[in-house]
Amino acid sequence: MKTLTKKLLRLSITFALLITAIILGHTLWVRYMDSPWTRDGRVRADVVNIAPDVAGLVTEVAVRDNQYVHRGDVLFQIDAEHYKHAQAQAQSLVEQRKALLEMKRGQARRRAALDDQVISRENREDTDLTAVSAKAEYQAALAELDQAKLNLQRTTVRSPVDGWVSNLLVRPGDFAQVGTSKLAVIDQHSFWVYGYFEEHKLALMKVGDPAEIRLLGSDRILQGHVESIARGITDRDNPTDVRLLANVNPSFNWVRLAQRVPVHIALDEIPKDLILVAGMTCSVIIKSPAKTHG
Repeated sequence: MKTLTKKLLRLSITFALLITAIILGHTLWVRYMDSPWTRDGRVRADVVNIAPDVAGLVTEVAVRDNQYVHRGDVLFQIDAEHYKHAQAQAQSLVEQRKALLEMKRGQARRRAALDDQVISRENREDTDLTAVSAKAEYQAALAELDQAKLNLQRTTVRSPVDGWVSNLLVRPGDFAQVGTSKLAVIDQHSFWVYGYFEEHKLALMKVGDPAEIRLLGSDRILQGHVESIARGITDRDNPTDVRLLANVNPSFNWVRLAQRVPVHIALDEIPKDLILVAGMTCSVIIKSPAKTHG
């Protein structure tokens, strides 16, 4: 009797362990295959490349690498002497064109008051057109003066956003070229997360679904939501050749890995004491509203 009882107990324990293993395995399988989550997440941010709008020698660099700056803070200064002279020349040209315009207008008014027997109609019309031309030249000089003022103003390069200076490559004495980036500013207010989800999990999420972001090596959990889903990725198996024809890969592997599709996750709030760095790795879990309320 005791032997039978022991056998039944052993069978019961074995059966219970088997049922538990099956349930646990099924739960893990469902979580892995049917839950929208990924370990392949990256923290991203907008990086503003700072390039001067005018050329010249750099006379001063007002920031250090990785320094926090506010919008409007001076980053570096370009020698302004050439642009001051250009502004003075443009100002002189404006005064010259203004005097010429007043003279032409006075001539047109005086000739308009004369009788047709004293001055011909053609001469009067020519005088009026000369005054109109002088006005156009005066307006062109004003535009050149505004351009000279703008160039002088642009010799002071300022930060367009709040953020951190990165990749500082400018030093006093360098020659700054127009459009050549000298540093970058990482926008403080632009952090978001890119989650690279397997393609078969896209059907389990939609725009607006809440998301949890777990940073690698940290117990901090950030809250966010799905802002958008990418609508195109590169097809590495079907590139085009120089003649724009499809270059189809002749080989085919029996095991096909699921493609990874970028999903843009907007962060709802970033804690002030959290150091968030563009490029950090994180895990992303998407929660449907039904699961969230449940």
